[in-house]
Amino acid sequence: MDRIFAAGPWVTESDINIVLDALRNGWYEHPFHYCEKFQAEFAAYHGRKYGIMTPNCTTAIHLLLTALGVQDGDEVIVPECTWIGSCAGVSYLRANPIFADIDPVSWCLDPESVRARLSPKTRAIIAVDLYGNMPDMPALQKIADERGIPLIEDAAEGVGSTLHGKRAGSFGVASVFSFHRTKTITTGEGGMLLLDDEKLYQRCMFLRDHGRRVDGKLYYNYEITYKYMPFNVQAALGYAQFKRVDELVARKRHHLNTYRAGLAGIADLALNPEPEGGVNGAWITGLLFGRSHGIDKDKAIAHFTAKGIPGRPFFYPLSSLPAYPGLREKYEPLNPVAYEVSERGVNLPGALNLTDDQLQFIIDAVKELVAGGK
Repeated sequence: MDRIFAAGPWVTESDINIVLDALRNGWYEHPFHYCEKFQAEFAAYHGRKYGIMTPNCTTAIHLLLTALGVQDGDEVIVPECTWIGSCAGVSYLRANPIFADIDPVSWCLDPESVRARLSPKTRAIIAVDLYGNMPDMPALQKIADERGIPLIEDAAEGVGSTLHGKRAGSFGVASVFSFHRTKTITTGEGGMLLLDDEKLYQRCMFLRDHGRRVDGKLYYNYEITYKYMPFNVQAALGYAQFKRVDELVARKRHHLNTYRAGLAGIADLALNPEPEGGVNGAWITGLLFGRSHGIDKDKAIAHFTAKGIPGRPFFYPLSSLPAYPGLREKYEPLNPVAYEVSERGVNLPGALNLTDDQLQFIIDAVKELVAGGK
């Protein structure tokens, strides 16, 4: 059997041909052709007015938080379990990430925990579409509206997911996406910021390119800002992949549905949920072992590794990491769901080149693990 990869893209000849066009023709008359095309069409697909491509998703969040005026001493509520890129921008601005617990079913930001973390210093809420799962966005939006603070949707992992007929990436004041090489749509590295407010859009565009104004003098900088510009070849690959978004999401959903069907006979296992009124884009299939199995993520990953399967851990609680020293004592009792789910959760392989035989091999390995085999 060929090597199984944890994650990776599906690049076709049509993708390559569009990138070649950017390489051959995208330097003089059309240096930003694919950047502009990708931004506009990706935004329209998600029902947004504006799209801003960035070097990666982390820079998209940082750019947005800066434009929203988040600064030293402010607080931004984030989910306890997510990749650190969701909240690194908070720390870049010398603000404080405030960790809220996750819902035991969706594994996403819990609205009631958010309410408990609000303070006079709260300046924003960041909700993450974890692994393609979606939080209770209407409830989170209600909280944000009551307090007059922006809700930001981190849809880095949410391409293809919907909630009540709305696409992931269409919620909140703005949303962000990742096009990392592991994501459903890839540019190798890359990100996108989507938003609707023109004033906020113009501020983000100004901050993205060294504080220059479109109508200003050449090489004239009004503020010291960032250099978070995309480039045409990168955008060409993203645009090519975006043209195939339904095909790419369908394959991800095939992974989830195959895992779900293959493990259906085993009690006390949970995979990415798909609640009524929702569709899961299933960037990665998460597997949560119920308490009855006595299996933690370290045991599961060791079992998979011995079989040549690249199991990955569920995201660690951010407050447990050395990056945020001294916070575990504070947050572990406040966020018990996050700590417990993380301990028993793993990510199953989700590379877009997985074959059905490989999926079945992984399913059999899970069954063997649950049965107590090695």
